[in-house]
Amino acid sequence: MAAPKVVVFAPGDEQSYKKFEEIGCEVVLGKASWSDPTGNTTDELASMANEADALVGTSIKGGKIDRSVMSASEHLRIVAKYSIGVDEIDVNAATDLGIIVTHAPTEANWGGVVETTMTQMLTMLKKVRQRDHALKTSTDWRTPELTATHIGSREDGYPGLTIGIIGLGRIGGRFAQMLAPWRVRIIAYDPYQPIDRFIHANVQRVDLETLLMESDVVSLHVVLNTETYHMMSDREFGLMKPSAVFLNTSRGPAVDEPALIRALENEVIAGAGLDVFEVEPLPMDSPLRKMDDRVLLSAHVAAHNYGAGIGPGIEWATEDVLKALKGQIPEHVFNKEVIPRWRERFEGRSAI
Repeated sequence: MAAPKVVVFAPGDEQSYKKFEEIGCEVVLGKASWSDPTGNTTDELASMANEADALVGTSIKGGKIDRSVMSASEHLRIVAKYSIGVDEIDVNAATDLGIIVTHAPTEANWGGVVETTMTQMLTMLKKVRQRDHALKTSTDWRTPELTATHIGSREDGYPGLTIGIIGLGRIGGRFAQMLAPWRVRIIAYDPYQPIDRFIHANVQRVDLETLLMESDVVSLHVVLNTETYHMMSDREFGLMKPSAVFLNTSRGPAVDEPALIRALENEVIAGAGLDVFEVEPLPMDSPLRKMDDRVLLSAHVAAHNYGAGIGPGIEWATEDVLKALKGQIPEHVFNKEVIPRWRERFEGRSAI
């Protein structure tokens, strides 16, 4: 029996593929890495995937794992991600081909995203950067420009802010939990969550237009698909308050980036905290890089923390691949509807 071929299209580190080498797999490494997710083109990925039994890695931005890539091997069993999102994978094509897709929604990943979202919000509203810069560079002790926003309600009748959460899944739900002690009004839009999800989170369920019009902070937490692509564009930003702040730690293409730039330049909204972008790495000529403190930018690192990041996800994905190679159903299947067909093709048929 030939050694199984594992294509690591975006290695997390050397340890991420060591187990495959130890059991005698043929390991092929892609160009992408955590620090530079550009990686291989789709055509290159298709060539690499020839006769592959498994594809595994972290996020890639240069190419797509589409039908042409997955069709390159008739015995491809699994495409496994170290991270939560699977937007670079044509999941429908994988399902049609009888291939399992797994992902890694570890708390180390999504929990870190929530903490970064909270950090973005506080940094923007409390003018943390401006206050620090002023004290380090100005002879003035205090100036009116450093006046920040009080977040929670007060006994004097100040109502506090309204925080709008788009997407009340793992990340949006945890963000609502973190906001609970802040004495703010929390509203959310998510047509796919049951009403008890909102009740348990003490969140008011509203439609998207109401959320945009009433929120002082709008935080986006959605998966990327055809429905969420560019769900925030000129019309949506136009519905927001001129004083509102927009946060995105989910997926860049969920936002029409030129529309966001127009909204910021024309003061349609007050500011934006962004960890994700339509094109990553963010082009050097992007107008966002040249903006002042209206924007707070980071390079898709919301989940990157000591002892966390994609490390636990590497462990999940590695075990998922090993199970698939043994002819067993992996634990973290994203496209669960493929399982019956996958069982017919591979269950009980070990490749290692």
